[in-house]
Amino acid sequence: MKRSAPLARTGFKRKQPKPFAPADRKTLERNTAMKRRIKKPTVAEGKRFIDACRGEECYLLVPGVCCSIGWAHESVVDCHSNQSRHGNAGARKADNIYTVPGCGPCHAWIDQNRVGTPKQVKFDVWDRAYERWEPVRARKMGIQLPEAA
Repeated sequence: MKRSAPLARTGFKRKQPKPFAPADRKTLERNTAMKRRIKKPTVAEGKRFIDACRGEECYLLVPGVCCSIGWAHESVVDCHSNQSRHGNAGARKADNIYTVPGCGPCHAWIDQNRVGTPKQVKFDVWDRAYERWEPVRARKMGIQLPEAA
């Protein structure tokens, strides 16, 4: 058998690496601006919003589903929004600021679609709960809410 010639003898030539160019002022300014982006809340800051939901009554109050009407039930946990406008996307949860206290059955009703409830109905239930919960949470956490005009 005859061996073929190695690739080094072919007509293809390797590209020579270009030397690094010094960074210009525009590139440095862009990199500095990227570093100054808004900081995301840390785990500890987000945990404050989740802990505020503990020991509360259910704010979702889904008719025929809720087990915690008017009293704090042991199954009440923080229920994150399922809306993309609150940061929910794919496997990512909404930001911790968008949580409301909800009992186990209401939380399951919001997150799972076992009965075929339209998404908009669930969004409306969650939005009404958040409207009621936001001022309570603000007082509980000592947060100043912006005044409505």
